[in-house]
Amino acid sequence: MAAPLLQLSNIALTFGGTPLLTGVDLSVSAGDRLCLVGRNGSGKSTMLKIAAGLIDPDSGKRFVQPDAVIRYLPQEPDLSGYASVRAYVEAGLGPSDDPHQARYLLEQLGLSGGENPSQLSGGEARRAAIARVLAPDPDILLLDEPTNHLDLPAIEWLEARLAQQRGAMVLISHDRRFLETLSQGTVWLDRGKARQLDFGFSRFEAWRDEKLAEEERDLQKLGRKIEAEEHWMRYGVTARRKRNVRRVGALAELRRNRSDRQRVPGKAVIEAAQAEKSGALVIEARKIEKSFGGEIIVRDFSTRIMRGDRIGIVGPNGSGKTTLVNLLTGTLKPDAGEIRLGANLQMTALDQRRESLDPEWTLREALTSGSGDMVEVGGEKRHVVSYMKDFLFSPEQARTPLRALSGGERGRVMLARALAKPSNLLVLDEPTNDLDLETLDVVEEMLGDYTGTVILISHDRDFLDRVVSAVIVPEGNGRWQEYAGGYSDMLAQRGKDIAGKRTPAVSKAEKKNRPQAEVAKSTRSKLNFNQKHALEQLPKQIAALQSSVLDLQSRFNDPALYERDPMAFTQISASLAKTQAELAAAEEKWLELEMLREEVERK
Repeated sequence: MAAPLLQLSNIALTFGGTPLLTGVDLSVSAGDRLCLVGRNGSGKSTMLKIAAGLIDPDSGKRFVQPDAVIRYLPQEPDLSGYASVRAYVEAGLGPSDDPHQARYLLEQLGLSGGENPSQLSGGEARRAAIARVLAPDPDILLLDEPTNHLDLPAIEWLEARLAQQRGAMVLISHDRRFLETLSQGTVWLDRGKARQLDFGFSRFEAWRDEKLAEEERDLQKLGRKIEAEEHWMRYGVTARRKRNVRRVGALAELRRNRSDRQRVPGKAVIEAAQAEKSGALVIEARKIEKSFGGEIIVRDFSTRIMRGDRIGIVGPNGSGKTTLVNLLTGTLKPDAGEIRLGANLQMTALDQRRESLDPEWTLREALTSGSGDMVEVGGEKRHVVSYMKDFLFSPEQARTPLRALSGGERGRVMLARALAKPSNLLVLDEPTNDLDLETLDVVEEMLGDYTGTVILISHDRDFLDRVVSAVIVPEGNGRWQEYAGGYSDMLAQRGKDIAGKRTPAVSKAEKKNRPQAEVAKSTRSKLNFNQKHALEQLPKQIAALQSSVLDLQSRFNDPALYERDPMAFTQISASLAKTQAELAAAEEKWLELEMLREEVERK
């Protein structure tokens, strides 16, 4: 085995009296592609800074091969002190590096190099910082949230560029698709410890959930009492993911309904006319247009949005996504065409810039607007601590001032405030920014439970696939097109990506080299009898298993069970573990068949 280029050994660090890292190890060898994962506040960014040599740990050792070139991309790049973007990027080059590479990368990222660093947007500053770390072709890249503030074309460009990178890489990101594409190993930072795993992010979450379930069972078998709040904070998200699996069917049905409305416009008009009186019609746009300064942003666009639709709007920065949303919601008047809003609409929009948050508020005050301990959620009163838990805040954080929260935590506060307001139309502009992966699961569940309509601007491809029933995309010259389904469905129908590059077809040679199971899946024209039968029976089986799990869990939670009947405790524990495994397997099988059925129906 080759000697590591970078090694952290037994790293420990304490902030404010609380241990953040305790005995952490990290080894990075040539060609490694590691993703660093963990909840917000677990120490991921701190660990990356220690690896970059920017922070000294309290104890432990950092070793770097003497000739290894390391480049670190921070979450918030600092371009101050540089006369131009080109000067900032070229300052990251070594004596033997080619300045032409810096200019080439700037051009690829849509920058000339002559821009004034003090006048850059967040996305432009991020692009400049990416060019700076890539230009030297380093041996090790340390990347902290590289997709933050980037639009989809830039994310996909960066993804392709990093896939070709020869050096090693350690990556922190909330973008699941990005992690799945690039990682070949995973470092899980949890409760101050790090475990380095020999597989990428695509297999991590299932493995982590299994490990947490094993840990919970072990603690129960030993008779230890798990404090209720920590139990929820550790294991609640796993249950959320299981419930989200069962929402795939409802989302698939919603996508089919919307696709049917698009294919049969006559029928949609009849249904809309009837539904409008009952409040089912939310927004109707007829041939709307909008221009600014002679530039056409929206041209001849029409759509009908019905109650319960989840609409994703994607496109490059500057393409007019926010303008289109403002037109659809009546905030902005079109130059031509007509916008009709349904009856009794109550809209809530996410303040993406978080300007409405007073940094001196406590978390409790931000959620209750300073009015006691109760917050109204969907027309019902809830205790603020209970609502905080929905967004992964602990009760102890109720008195924490907002200025002390991380960017991801402030993002959660904004979501909690937005989702608490009575509404039947949610407009969310980049709601996933700065959120960790587990919080994204919470947001996904909240949107899955929401009975109203959602209009969503996002650059998160995986999140779009999980949430939306249709995607609206700019096609150039102010024209927008709507596609039924999620982001991946849009790409398949459109035949090209957001940047306009045609998506590659699979060649005969590639098909020959693909695994037979994958080829069979892609060429299958219909489900066989066994698959159809399983798809019909699995929901009943899942419901029965869920009932059994609840019954066993109720019996197992009896605090006196072990003392009263140790044998029964052991038998129930084993039955519960077996039934939970059967339920997980049934849900996974149903999800696989449901996705296959949806794929077959699209052909």
